[in-house]
Amino acid sequence: MKIIYCLFLSLLLSLVTSHLQAQEPVKIAVFAPIYTDSAFDGSNYKLGNNNLPKAILPGLEFYNGIMLAVDSLKAERKSVEVLFYDSKGSESIYTIIRKPEFQNIAMIIACFNNRNDVKPLADIALHRNIPIISATFPNDGGITENPFFVLINTALKTHIEEIYKHVQRNYSTNNIVYVKRKGALEDMLFSIFSASNKKTASLPLKFKTIELNDNFTSIDLNDQLDSVRQNLVICGSLNEAFGVKVVKSISSDKNYAATVVGMPTWDGLKELDKSDCNGVTLVYTTSYNFPRNLPVITNISQAYKNKLFARPSDMVLKGYESMYHFASLLLAYPTDVINHLSDKAFKISNDFIIEPQKSLSDSSKINYLENKKIYFIKKLDGMYK
Repeated sequence: MKIIYCLFLSLLLSLVTSHLQAQEPVKIAVFAPIYTDSAFDGSNYKLGNNNLPKAILPGLEFYNGIMLAVDSLKAERKSVEVLFYDSKGSESIYTIIRKPEFQNIAMIIACFNNRNDVKPLADIALHRNIPIISATFPNDGGITENPFFVLINTALKTHIEEIYKHVQRNYSTNNIVYVKRKGALEDMLFSIFSASNKKTASLPLKFKTIELNDNFTSIDLNDQLDSVRQNLVICGSLNEAFGVKVVKSISSDKNYAATVVGMPTWDGLKELDKSDCNGVTLVYTTSYNFPRNLPVITNISQAYKNKLFARPSDMVLKGYESMYHFASLLLAYPTDVINHLSDKAFKISNDFIIEPQKSLSDSSKINYLENKKIYFIKKLDGMYK
């Protein structure tokens, strides 16, 4: 905790600017939710050495990844100036963007955790014709007609559409059961899946639908399975407890061979690795894939351990990749980077396929840009397959 405290204190002292070189560097503004004002009274950390609120950790880890990437850029003598801002600090975004230091910004990288924070930064990016990279938040924030807003963590609609295609390609002959939880969000997920089935150019999927409440029993679900065929169960809910219960129910009866397709919220869900979920093949989607045995990830992890005495979380890696990849592209294409965001020249771990999302009312207009690359993760008994 003392190490984290020291890191937090150093963060407070470095929130304004980090220079990599003095010769007219390109400026990149980074926003992340650190909640500095709730943790500090002036320069004094007021929450005690043994208390670091969970709300602070994602933004702090993203910041640590950003700064690790700054070290890499500096080692390569790439001329960048990074300005870091706490999006949950006392200063509003409208105050920050009026500061003299914020002038001549060439790119914004944002770690959002609230839908309402998206539009103010997206608006200033549009006004100045500079890209804003939304690195972690899978929500477009209601953005329309803004071709400079770049959604890296793919929207839920795209995940559902890709799940449909994946099931159609790989499991169309299975006994397919769509499990729907009662709720408005679940209604939306099912409508996206159903719409994909209606507009497919191939043969539509044949599937059964069952709606369950949170108190369902194993019998309620398993009665829909087939003991002599392979079963494919789609869990159409973001509720993690509901998803775990679906897997546990199927695992409890070994008479059924089943694969369960879940939502992106299953990424890192440790409950699914426990023994009461064994025997069920799990498949889920993610926009980010950081194989820990990949040499570049091993190197980043070692550098992080040497500097901060810890294993980097996915938020650290997202911060690192966002800064290194997009800053390098900005330097390579200073006047045209928006058209090169999918380039793989500075790839860290992920392939980005960034495509325009057209307006439904006017196809000549672009609402925003979205990363369409989806990874499918398969696990069995807690092991990646």
